[in-house]
Amino acid sequence: MNASETPAPSPWHAGERQLQNHTGVAARMDLVGRKVIRDYMPDQHREFFAQLPFLVAGAVDAQGDPWAGILEGEPGFAASPDPHTLRIAAMPDTDDPLRAGLGPGKAVGLLGIELHTRRRNRMNGRIQAWDGKRFDVAVAQSFGNCPQYIQSRDFYFSRSPSLRFAAALPGQAGLDAAARALIAAADTFFVASYVDREDGDGGRSVDVSHRGGKPGFVRVDGDVLTIPDFSGNRFFNTLGNLVANPVAGLLFIDFERGDVLQLTGRAEVVLDGPEIAQFQGAERLWRVHVRRVVRRPGALALRWRFESWSPTALATGRWPAAA
Repeated sequence: MNASETPAPSPWHAGERQLQNHTGVAARMDLVGRKVIRDYMPDQHREFFAQLPFLVAGAVDAQGDPWAGILEGEPGFAASPDPHTLRIAAMPDTDDPLRAGLGPGKAVGLLGIELHTRRRNRMNGRIQAWDGKRFDVAVAQSFGNCPQYIQSRDFYFSRSPSLRFAAALPGQAGLDAAARALIAAADTFFVASYVDREDGDGGRSVDVSHRGGKPGFVRVDGDVLTIPDFSGNRFFNTLGNLVANPVAGLLFIDFERGDVLQLTGRAEVVLDGPEIAQFQGAERLWRVHVRRVVRRPGALALRWRFESWSPTALATGRWPAAA
């Protein structure tokens, strides 16, 4: 076998493989992963990122807590000068906890998601160039995701994304009534997670992903959130990270007001047990025991207009009812 025929190494770490083995798909996902997870962005992804008005980003602060946040700008603020690089001309606000995890050499997870078309692509990498106003991310992993569970919304800017006037409320150790109400009504949130790999690639790998369901699909019990996990692509990027490193950062958005709720906490994955049946369509559950909370009213310039449930989702029953 010559060098050009050498198969790509498996992209999966131990936590992902554990869940793939648990569900009986490890052999198939080993083959799939080598084909679809790349160390560069195909042209289609490069063009997709360049047309977006926002990216979801995940990073890890000095305390080891992951945070998910939004980077926003006029379409074109994210651009790819070459297949191995994504250049982002936007920075988090100074009161955004995401900012503490960003900087030269830091690992970052990025999700490009277009809510009105329900397209999404993910890219994980490391910050390569940084000047405090923009930064480049060198690609480590690039792959697409299917449109399952994405609620369709159209966006508009309520103000220029360069204008900053919101300020975060004082940080809290738990959820207040307003935070619980936002979570209980949510049909969408984003989750950041990470692992410190020891499998040859080495280094930290951060991921950020989307979760969706009918409003109320996240159960709130005090400062504990329980989230159903529905049938998906079997990559287990998020849950695999949580198995290997049980901490998570969640981002909830009030799409009409631009309010942002960010939280981190200890995570656990529930693979078996009678409680899973309480969530229609769930194959497993995961929980977050909240320990740090930041609320940022009006933080986003972007707003989204709600659309009806996707006809495809309704026809196929892909939106499980919340318990």
